[in-house]
Amino acid sequence: MIKVLANDGIDKSAQVRLEGAGFNVTTANIKQDDLLTRINDFDVLTVRSATKVRKPLIDAMTRTKLIVRAGVGLDNIDVEYAQAKGITVKNTPLASSQSVAELVFAHLFAGVRFLHQANRTMPVNGATKFNDLKKDYSAGIELRGKTLGVIGFGNIGKAAARIGLGLGMNIIAFDVYPVFDHVTLELFDGQRLHVKIPLMPKEEVVRQADFITVHAAGSQPVIGREEFANMKRGAMLINCARGGVVDENALVEALGNGTVSFAGIDVFENEPTPRLDLLQHPNVSLTPHIGASTAEAQTRIGEEVADIVINHFKAS
Repeated sequence: MIKVLANDGIDKSAQVRLEGAGFNVTTANIKQDDLLTRINDFDVLTVRSATKVRKPLIDAMTRTKLIVRAGVGLDNIDVEYAQAKGITVKNTPLASSQSVAELVFAHLFAGVRFLHQANRTMPVNGATKFNDLKKDYSAGIELRGKTLGVIGFGNIGKAAARIGLGLGMNIIAFDVYPVFDHVTLELFDGQRLHVKIPLMPKEEVVRQADFITVHAAGSQPVIGREEFANMKRGAMLINCARGGVVDENALVEALGNGTVSFAGIDVFENEPTPRLDLLQHPNVSLTPHIGASTAEAQTRIGEEVADIVINHFKAS
């Protein structure tokens, strides 16, 4: 029987489907240090972001021939090294796009209406200084008519653009591999309304945008001191992509000097112990890496994982 280790968990429906197809599925988490001696009990390893699949673990794999990342990013897996060893590596690039994009706008709405600050101050001062707080938080703005710059125009970037268009925002985008100077985007599933999104150099997107959302792959900074220096003063920045794609030192400086008036952050350079000056900054809205953590996304991810595993062994 083919054995699957879902080391960071898997949606129950996917587990049931795999077991119904004849696979043995283990969902008990094996600690990172113990995986080296346990990995060859399994033919398949599925992970989310917690388990790291680096060279020592890959070198230990003699039985395991398929690694599946239940999510988009592959930065916790040494992909090329695994492939060179004859191990197939797959991910689920489509399943979480909508959930991440909606979290982007949760942070944006928090920023433009001071929800992150109100939720910190009202439990302490709301009963005695209600009118003062009302005055403090009455200078919000609308998203409608503003320009959203999308850095990285893959599946998640496009999903964020669709929401922005629905709110009446202007969308501009940068992508590392642009084929044309624009992308024709179908607004929503089943609707045939198409909108052209202009693709621009990153520096132009940064210069024009009122709000910037980052959806770049990898862990190297795509937003750093140079990009902050070129932003509109008071711009707002959202990072629901990967820790490290925004230079956190440069971000703290930009928040301090007013270049950036607000940041929404779901991912951090040093997870699971992010730096305190970001966690405690009054102009930062925070979530603990939950972009794909919705019931719907996890069900879709599980189904994609099940498809990948079943189809892999059908083909072989």
